[in-house]
Amino acid sequence: MRSRTEDVVDGDFSAHVLVCTHARDSEYACCAEARGRDVYEAVKTWLRDRDVFWSRVRVAETSCLGLCSAEGTAVAIHPRNRWYSDVVPDDVPELLEAEFGADASRLRDPR
Repeated sequence: MRSRTEDVVDGDFSAHVLVCTHARDSEYACCAEARGRDVYEAVKTWLRDRDVFWSRVRVAETSCLGLCSAEGTAVAIHPRNRWYSDVVPDDVPELLEAEFGADASRLRDPR
């Protein structure tokens, strides 16, 4: 095992956006059926358009974040400790702009 914390911090890492794309075969809502994959792609596009994808902000698909809803997917942003539910692709620009600024200039400033 090798610690890579310094590599990430020294690389000017700012945030990790986690998008639930969990699918389950049950009667309960899941993010996969609530367009989780589309939200994930919208997050990547927004960050790429501002040239911060994979440089300052990492994005990952996750399993269940515990905020299940048929109305949209769950998103968490760390280390800001921000949690969202019911996110649909059209919400992504507003959500990320509120977190990071319209041009992603507030990456280090969680408010």
